[in-house]
Amino acid sequence: MGIARFGKVVTAMVTPFGRDGSLDLGAVADLARWLVAHGSDGLVLTGTTGEASTLSDDEKVAIWTAVRAAVDVPLLAGAGSNDTRQSVELVERAAATGVDGLLIVTPYYNRPPQAGIEAHFRAVAAGSSLPIVLYDVPARTGRRIDAEVLARLAAEVSSIVGVKDAAGDVGSTAQVIAETGDDFDVYSGDDALTLPLLSVGAVGVIGVATHWAGELFAEMIAAFEKGDLAAAREANARLGPSYAVETGPNWVQTTAVKAALSELGVHDGPLRLPLPHVSDEARAAMHDVLAGLGRAG
Repeated sequence: MGIARFGKVVTAMVTPFGRDGSLDLGAVADLARWLVAHGSDGLVLTGTTGEASTLSDDEKVAIWTAVRAAVDVPLLAGAGSNDTRQSVELVERAAATGVDGLLIVTPYYNRPPQAGIEAHFRAVAAGSSLPIVLYDVPARTGRRIDAEVLARLAAEVSSIVGVKDAAGDVGSTAQVIAETGDDFDVYSGDDALTLPLLSVGAVGVIGVATHWAGELFAEMIAAFEKGDLAAAREANARLGPSYAVETGPNWVQTTAVKAALSELGVHDGPLRLPLPHVSDEARAAMHDVLAGLGRAG
């Protein structure tokens, strides 16, 4: 098992926007502080849930800078794209913002072969001294990172220190953990697979439902680490409705989070197109989930 250098309950934070769709840096800082006060011991900024694909590079840098000034927990900056040159330029800018590491996604849309994926990660790593967590999410990128490539990068590139695993293959993840050793952190990138991945050596979760259930994730992880599997399973069962509500017939994870934050009175702002605004259906579904956790407004 790795060392959880970026925390055990790490939230992939949404990006608050004003009513006109502009970036609201004050709300960004407020949300970061709120998450840290409610169970998050690390944050990922400008990732998928943070609507990175509709943020400019300047907006990303502004978010990293604002959150670094607001909280003192580990921060991972989502600085990857499907353009290696752009990714290298962005990771160079990230170093000046005070973030603790980088989250670098597999190049999407291009669908490069494994040789291209590996070369991309090596080029990005060469562009920064910050530690890097790779993000393996084939449902979004069209390609997964082969276990052999992951193990080789972990062994040969000292700044590549972990992976956010959203590949949905626990057996392959177990192989990676066995081959990489204790200095490589595997994080669950799928909330519902957190407990199964813990069982094969993952160190924690980079989560979505941690926005509204961070304490319960922490409880589950702590119970597992103490060997209290019954308590871990019970916490996981309580989290079941939260896993289920993350995506729905007309919403994605970011929508669910923004519905939850509105229900909790933390922030009530829009998404950026092509993601539509939060629907009444999503709000009602999230209300029910929060009520089940005793947190409905």
